[in-house]
Amino acid sequence: MIASFLKRIGLTLSLNDPQWGRGSNNPKDDKKSPDTPPDLDQVWKDLNQRIARLLGGKDSGNGGDSNGFSPDPASARFGVGAIALVFAFVWLVSGVFIVQEGQTAVITTFGKYSHVTGAGMNWRWPYPIQHHEIVNVSQVRTVEIGYRKSVKLKEARESLMLTDDENIVDIQFAVQYKLKSAAEWLYNNRELGNSRDQDEMIRQVAETAIREIVGKSKMDFVLYEGREKVALDTSALMQQILDRYNAGVLVTNVTMQGVQPPEQVQTAFDDAVKAGQDKERQKNEGQAYANEVIPKAKGEASRLLQEAEGYKSRVVANAEGNASRFKQVLSEYQKAPAVTRDRMYLETMQQIFSSTGKLMLDTKAGNNMLYLPLDKMLQTPDPAAKPVAPVAPPATEQIPTVEMRYSKDGRSRDSRDSRDRETR
Repeated sequence: MIASFLKRIGLTLSLNDPQWGRGSNNPKDDKKSPDTPPDLDQVWKDLNQRIARLLGGKDSGNGGDSNGFSPDPASARFGVGAIALVFAFVWLVSGVFIVQEGQTAVITTFGKYSHVTGAGMNWRWPYPIQHHEIVNVSQVRTVEIGYRKSVKLKEARESLMLTDDENIVDIQFAVQYKLKSAAEWLYNNRELGNSRDQDEMIRQVAETAIREIVGKSKMDFVLYEGREKVALDTSALMQQILDRYNAGVLVTNVTMQGVQPPEQVQTAFDDAVKAGQDKERQKNEGQAYANEVIPKAKGEASRLLQEAEGYKSRVVANAEGNASRFKQVLSEYQKAPAVTRDRMYLETMQQIFSSTGKLMLDTKAGNNMLYLPLDKMLQTPDPAAKPVAPVAPPATEQIPTVEMRYSKDGRSRDSRDSRDRETR
């Protein structure tokens, strides 16, 4: 369309035309050499003539003088319409824009939010009717609280916090978040001055949330076993606050970079921690020793008690058995005193001689003592041994015959014991 319009007005934009911009089309009128550059004044006059002819004017033939210009209404309308159509086409084409993957375009109509568009080629009404702003919603953004770029570059105003037990801790952490609503992110956040500072809003929300969590916790819990729980609780509380503000933010992670006491009391705190660790170590050692000694003592006491119970049971059982046996013997003795007495005497001698290996007998007749090697006599003879000739015992070493006598009262005595008692 533009090319046809330029062709209609007779304007050829070809640099290969050596006569372009050199005046009239008659070569006789051109007094300059073909190698001479075009004259700007002549170019301007030619352009004016062509526009005049397009608008219906008649050339007076005086070399570009416009005093004889008389416009044609039909041609004038056609020329103005063509120019307006070209400008309208260019204006409409300026509303085309492209949104990359992972981004969202927010469209506003006369400054008021209208809608959002996804990735791809999109079109909106050109300026000044509509305007678009592209927001990256897939990017993971990070806000640092208590430090900047490095934990060594601390921000004491943000990092120092008061715990529930009235101690101060120094905390540096980072918050990672994504956008879940581009429109809310752009238009529902607080504006600082003439520009938005959404990162500062996130930083303030994070600082508020962690101060509330730390303010309800003990210092030892925050420093040691409660770090992960503090981070999780801070993330949950931040999300609640941001949702209440309709900030269009999704908190993905809260990472603790450093949790420690203030630098001014770091040495004293380390000493206190070391003392506490020594205390716990000694308590553990004492508990281990107690766990080792107490079971042994309990086992020894249980063993002694069981031995005492066993001894008690054995003594009582023996006593009861002896008492029962004595009662039985008494009953038999009452029935036959002499027989019972002799049987008791023989059983006693049998018991004594069974545990005796040697026996010495004193004979009053020869005033000699008889020696009986019962252990040798009771041994079983070895059949492989050579027979030994028997040795006759001396005449004085003879075994006396024991004669049992019974008195009228039923008691038994031998003649030797009777004679001995009579001699005495």
